[in-house]
Amino acid sequence: MKIAVLPGDGIGTEIVAEAVRVLEVLDLKFEMETALVGGVAYDAHGHPLPEATLKLAKEADAILFGAVGDWKYDKLERQFRPEQAILGLRKNLGLFANFRPAICYEQLTHASSLKPELVSGLDILIIRELTGDIYFGQPRGRRSSPDGHFPGAEEAFDTMRYSRPEIERIAHVAFQAARKRNKRVTSVDKANVLETFQLWKDVVTEVGQQYPDVKLDHMYVDNAAMQLVKQPKYFDVVVTGNMFGDILSDEAAMLTGSIGMLPSASLNAGNQGLYEPSHGSAPDIAGKGVANPLATILSAAMMLRFSLNQPQAADRIESAVQDVLAQGLRTADIYSDGTTKVGTRAMGDAVVAAITTTKKITKS
Repeated sequence: MKIAVLPGDGIGTEIVAEAVRVLEVLDLKFEMETALVGGVAYDAHGHPLPEATLKLAKEADAILFGAVGDWKYDKLERQFRPEQAILGLRKNLGLFANFRPAICYEQLTHASSLKPELVSGLDILIIRELTGDIYFGQPRGRRSSPDGHFPGAEEAFDTMRYSRPEIERIAHVAFQAARKRNKRVTSVDKANVLETFQLWKDVVTEVGQQYPDVKLDHMYVDNAAMQLVKQPKYFDVVVTGNMFGDILSDEAAMLTGSIGMLPSASLNAGNQGLYEPSHGSAPDIAGKGVANPLATILSAAMMLRFSLNQPQAADRIESAVQDVLAQGLRTADIYSDGTTKVGTRAMGDAVVAAITTTKKITKS
């Protein structure tokens, strides 16, 4: 099992290091190779996704990714900004299906901005189409406006577009995931305004007819944003396009108490995947040892489950995280009175200890 380890920028190096330590205490043999990506790759090689890094990613069974980005790169041409690395990996590897679970652990209901009764037991899976929509649509650019309200003025434009095959394949992913959960899919669109999402709604409805055991409903994106706050436990599997999924998954993350707790997986048709925390590089706290590594550690668990066919090892990691939370250990983002504040390394130590202790008990 070959894993490409791409820590990236900011806190990426710190949180990925803890996830790697967790993987290393499992009874599994991994070949792990590290490479530069993002801003550090630009500094070293003049590009955020160097050819050597892309080659490694293509050869790997899975990619463990940290985070990319830093304010100091914001003045670069867009093609050289760190964030282009993640877009490049998605495009080159065909990573079209993004899984973002939003789970509120019992020990963290107090950390949510919503009332405990609204988030207790929360378990949503947002499936975001990842390689289409306005992020990749052409044409795009800036120009002098040839018409419109202000002819001759500078304008910028991006193209939102989806094809039937793109919608069909992500819809199948959502319905198949729902069959393993509570058999309910909510498709989020803006079909009342956008032709792109009228096609989306039509195609998802057609695919849904192949899954008579799964209930399908449709919701406009503005209503979905409201319902995530009003009655979040209504949702089971949410499937939506690239831009709407980007926004809604971050909103759902905050229902759980901290985006620092949420993993994600981006898969292609062959189940090769890129696994990363849902949060960013947080350059303001980089190097301080205070970042929460749990989202990255849980991303490693998703990697074991979806790409490396090691579900029992994934279970061990997820159980260890719950054990650590039950012990009252908290990084700053999830800390509250009555719990114990720890740093990045100490949280990693605790998860490693929980895994090795469980191993000893199992063997005794």
